[in-house]
Amino acid sequence: QVQLVESGGGLVQPGGSLRLSCAASGSIFSISVMGWYRQAPGKQRELVATVSSGGRTNYVDSVKGRFTISRDNAKKTMDLQMNSLKPEDTAVYYCNAVGTHVSDSNYRRFDSWGQGTQVTVSS
Repeated sequence: QVQLVESGGGLVQPGGSLRLSCAASGSIFSISVMGWYRQAPGKQRELVATVSSGGRTNYVDSVKGRFTISRDNAKKTMDLQMNSLKPEDTAVYYCNAVGTHVSDSNYRRFDSWGQGTQVTVSS
């Protein structure tokens, strides 16, 4: 089983910064892609950014130039540095990881989610 735990959310004023972190644990063999998603009230969950094991990144247009995603493969962690935050960035942010883990002595694919962390941008 694979667990993801997020941290770093909170309340920040417009123009401020926050750093989210995600730590993966469990019988993980490898993680191919890690990503951050967010869900605002009344809206569908949307992709924010992803990073591959090789460091290739992808961002939704609305956060390009403001957010930076990074990961440490050895520590199985991922961060999201969020700068120049806007009220429309307010949402619950979820960590996601896709990879392979060991279960019952077999290698199996996993697609796991964290519990979410609230980010509120307001004056």
